[in-house]
Amino acid sequence: MSSASTPLAKFGAVCRMIKIEHSVFALPFAYLGQFIAAGGLPPVKPFLLLTVAMVAVRSVAMAFNRVIDLPFDAKNPRTQQRPLVTGEISPMQTWAFVAVMAAIFVIACFFINELSFMLSPVALFVAAFYSLLKRFTWLCHFWLGAVLALSPLAGWISVDPQFTVSAVLFAWGILFWVAGFDIIYSCQDAEYDRTVGLNSVPAHFGLTSALVISSFCHVVTSIMFLMGGCAAGLAWPYFAVWAVVSGILYWEHSIISADDMSRVNMAFFTMNGFISVMVFAGALAGIFM
Repeated sequence: MSSASTPLAKFGAVCRMIKIEHSVFALPFAYLGQFIAAGGLPPVKPFLLLTVAMVAVRSVAMAFNRVIDLPFDAKNPRTQQRPLVTGEISPMQTWAFVAVMAAIFVIACFFINELSFMLSPVALFVAAFYSLLKRFTWLCHFWLGAVLALSPLAGWISVDPQFTVSAVLFAWGILFWVAGFDIIYSCQDAEYDRTVGLNSVPAHFGLTSALVISSFCHVVTSIMFLMGGCAAGLAWPYFAVWAVVSGILYWEHSIISADDMSRVNMAFFTMNGFISVMVFAGALAGIFM
């Protein structure tokens, strides 16, 4: 096994381990909650602290997932190049990284406000516990959705420490959005999951049924995003973007099937990365117009 021999190489390995580029899924929705709650530009302090907190808690979740799932990743052909499997990062280093990121998250929440600080242990538990669920239930996709669904709630309470209808509606939309695309992503590992006894919607119900469930999730997502925009009182540009996003979700399901999963990466990362950014941009336009 190889190891990352320089600090720069180690940093690169860590970024690959936690898939830093996937921050595009959660950060825009955290900002969405914050900007809507502020009715425009939020103060600089909560904006920066929210950014730090979101990156930290996501890093905890990803690193915890990688180290807990190391025995499975080492045997799965699709995941055998991950840094923990190749030895670029050791389990001990990963646990240290988890501890540091968790501390940074809690400290950032402390300086945001009292409610954020009180809820920080709950957020850490929710984020980390997902990694264990595939051992017990195919509902794990929905728990992962719940992890990212905390984003607009966290953004909202960073400037207005209360739970509101619009923030909760956006959170439900995100829960089903993430569950839907994670089910698609998990289709790649359906056979392997069955072999090693891991649970997922594709492994339990088969690819065809899994894609139907994923489609249902994204219909719910579209409805919740529509209701969230209405509850927040956003102007017409948001709803124009909502219509485009709904069309993208439909298209996402049209390019894959149980017989052809060759474009699953496009459906999983490229298109869903655009969706989170577009919804945030639409909310901004809806606020300022």
